[in-house]
Amino acid sequence: MAPMSNKATHPPDTPLYPIREVSRLTGVNSVTLRAWERRYGLIRPQRTPKGHRLYAQDDITRIERILQWLNRGVPVSQVGDLLDQPETVEPPAPASGDWESQRQQLQGTIESLDMARLDPLYHQSLALYPLSVAINELWQPVIMNLEAQWENKPDALVRRTLEAFLRNQVGIRLHHANQATRGPLILLNSMPDDPGPLWILMVALVASEHGYRVQMLDRNLPLEDLPQAVSRLHASIVLLTSGQSESDHYIHDLLPQAAKGLNVPVGVCGNVARLRENDFSSGDVHLLGNDLPQAISRLRPLLRESGIL
Repeated sequence: MAPMSNKATHPPDTPLYPIREVSRLTGVNSVTLRAWERRYGLIRPQRTPKGHRLYAQDDITRIERILQWLNRGVPVSQVGDLLDQPETVEPPAPASGDWESQRQQLQGTIESLDMARLDPLYHQSLALYPLSVAINELWQPVIMNLEAQWENKPDALVRRTLEAFLRNQVGIRLHHANQATRGPLILLNSMPDDPGPLWILMVALVASEHGYRVQMLDRNLPLEDLPQAVSRLHASIVLLTSGQSESDHYIHDLLPQAAKGLNVPVGVCGNVARLRENDFSSGDVHLLGNDLPQAISRLRPLLRESGIL
């Protein structure tokens, strides 16, 4: 890694920010900021006499540049060599990155049922990367690849083991996040042909990170029960997802009809949105896309447009 050019000390009159404020300003959680510092030396904040981190504006600018490289698909292990290069420098070719090796490692760990290894891989991925990057570059591609394999050669044991692991991890995260926010409540439901909750768990993670409260139903709730569920749970939006294309009757008839009977918006995201991107003509059903962080970012304008926010 190239030597760092930014200094750990700054002029006395430089404004300094605590880690919580830097996290709010940049959208990078404090766990990730500390991991970038300790593991890769990407940032070097000052310390108070009690050891608390303080960041200057050039640290914040550096964090923003790190995010730019990560969002261009560069693994965190390569970012240090690029930070001091001109902004016009092209990122390394995908073949020279380690995303593919990380995906292979994660998928191999899942398929070998090595749960002792899967736990640290999961937590490491969420510590080293903003959640949107971890989902887009690692977890979503692996889940899509596994589901494609399972179509031809089902492996119920691997699927259910992975589902149980993620249900536990995401459930813990949702429990604490729901208590810590007053954001709008998303009623998150799977579609009828989805064989398991892998997609809904990924959507729940991203939605929670964006400040929403999430009521996750990882088994399909029939469409006719949605009005009562929205009313009793005080949901602000219904979000549906699936790893399958779902039936024509469901997509063209049942879902639009159900959406008309609800007084909150209905959104569709995940792999079904990619597979059915040309099949949603009803204005009552909002196609949010297959890029999960981007799909969730589209909710707030939709809620404002509907008069809920």
